[in-house]
Amino acid sequence: MVASAPLCTWLVAACMSVSGDNRPKPSRRSCSLSATTECSGGGGLLSHGSRLMNLITSLEPCEEYYKSKPMFFGFEKKNRIKRTGDYILSPLQFQNWSCNHGLFVFVLSGKPMAVAVQATKEPTAKKKAVTKKRRVVVTGLGVVSPVGDVVDVFYDNLLEGVSGISEIESFDCQHFPTKIAGEIKSFSADGWISPKLSKRADKFMLYLLTAGKKALEDAGVTKDVIKELDITKCGVIIGSALGGMKVFQDAIEALRVSYRKMNPFCVPFATTNMGSAMLAMDLGWMGPNYSISTACATSNYCILNAANHIIRGESDMMLSGGSDSAIIPIGLGGFVACNSLSQRNSDPTKASRPWDVSRDGFVMGEGAGVLLLEELEHAKARGAKIYAEFMGGSFTCDAYHMIEPHPDGTGITLCIEKALAQSGVAREDVNYINAHATSTQSGDLNEYEAIIRCFGDNSELKINSTKSMIGHLLGAAGAVEAVATVKVLNQSNQKPSITFFLAPQHQD
Repeated sequence: MVASAPLCTWLVAACMSVSGDNRPKPSRRSCSLSATTECSGGGGLLSHGSRLMNLITSLEPCEEYYKSKPMFFGFEKKNRIKRTGDYILSPLQFQNWSCNHGLFVFVLSGKPMAVAVQATKEPTAKKKAVTKKRRVVVTGLGVVSPVGDVVDVFYDNLLEGVSGISEIESFDCQHFPTKIAGEIKSFSADGWISPKLSKRADKFMLYLLTAGKKALEDAGVTKDVIKELDITKCGVIIGSALGGMKVFQDAIEALRVSYRKMNPFCVPFATTNMGSAMLAMDLGWMGPNYSISTACATSNYCILNAANHIIRGESDMMLSGGSDSAIIPIGLGGFVACNSLSQRNSDPTKASRPWDVSRDGFVMGEGAGVLLLEELEHAKARGAKIYAEFMGGSFTCDAYHMIEPHPDGTGITLCIEKALAQSGVAREDVNYINAHATSTQSGDLNEYEAIIRCFGDNSELKINSTKSMIGHLLGAAGAVEAVATVKVLNQSNQKPSITFFLAPQHQD
C-alpha cells in the first residue's frame, strides 16, 4: 500500500572480500538498486532535527572563522568522497501511511568510502584525535516468507518464478471481495521456540523469533559463541507495522464473554516491541532493544538505526529487520475498506502485477526478514562470512497525504538523491533496482517516474519487484527484500534481469 509518510533511506555496500583493505579494483563499476518504499508516521522529520542538532553542536570554529565574514559551513572540493568498486542499490521502501521511504545501496567488490575531515581546533584547545569510522557489515540472514523459510529455498523459488499467492485458508473470507493473499500455509517453530510460547504468541512474533534465530545460525553465532560476546554491546531492533493483531482480536472476542476469558498476555503480546524484547531475553542480549513502527518503511528504519548504534560504538552486533502477520478478518477488512487490495481472485498467482496496465491493487503477504549487522573488525575477529557492507542512510518525509504518495514523486526522488550522495555512487553506475512497486495505480507510476527522473536514459538499468511473487509484507517488506538483494550480490554468475522476481506470465 502506498501512503504518505517519512522517507527512510539506507545504503549498503556489499564486499565480496572484506578481509583487508587492499582489494583488487574491478575493470568497471556496476550498481544495482533495490527499492522498497514504505510509509508511516512522521518520525523522519524528528530524526532530521536531532541529527542536525548533533552535527551543529559537534562542530568547533577555527581561528580563521573569527577573522572571516559570517558564512555557513562549507567544504572544499578536495575533501569530496571517493570510492572504487562495483555497486548495487537494494530495497527501496516507499510507504504511504504518513509516507516513509527507504533505499539500500550495495557495493560489489568495492572499497568503502573513507571520509577525510580536517580536524578543527579552538583558539585555546588542543587538536582532537581523528576517530576512525566503524564499518558495518551483514553477516547473517534469516527469512520466513510465503515461498520459503530457508534463505536459499526462498531465493531459488524467486528465481524460478514460484508464486506464494493463493486463496486464504486460515479463515472464511467468502463475504470479502478479496479472497487471496501471500499466506504462509505451513510454518513450524519447532526447535526455535518453546511449545508454551508458540501457543500464546501472535504469529508476527513467532515469525520474528524464528527469522532472528535463523540469521544467527547463518552467521555462525552458536550458544558457545554467544558466551564469548560482550552481551552489553549486542542488541535487537526488529519492528512491526501492525504488531499482534490476532492476539488483540482474540482478546476482544473473549471480552464479549468476560474479561476473565482474556489472554493475560494479550496486551504485551500485541505491542510491536515485544518481539524484539522476547528475542533479547532468549539470547541474554543487553544492548539497544526497541521496535520502530513506520508502516511499510518499518524494516528500513530498524536496519538504519541498528547500523547507527554500531557506527557510534554503542553496539558490536545487532539483529535488525521487520515482521508482520495481518492476514486475519480485521486486517483484510481494513485494507478492503480503503480500496487498496486486488480482487483478482480467479487468478491469484497473477494478482500482484507491478506496473501492469491492468493492476488493481496490492496483495497482502506475511512473514519476517532479519539481517545480522556486525562491526567489521568484530566480524573478522571471529571469522564470520561477510555478505555485504552497510554504508549509510537518511530520513525524509513526503509531508503530503496519509495514503497517497506525492504526485510529483518528490519524496522518492529525494530518497534516491540522498542515497546516492551518501554512498558516493554515480547514478550512471546503477543497473538494478528492486523496487517497492506494490501493484497500485498511483504508487507504481509515481515511483517509476521518480526513478526515471533520477537515473535518466540508462539502458543498463533493470527494475523488478519481489512483491509480484510474495505480496506486500507490510512492515517486513523492506527486510525480506533486503535478504533477496543480498543474495543477488553473492551470486557472481547470476546477473539480475528484468524478469528477476517477476515471472513473465505476470505481464500482459
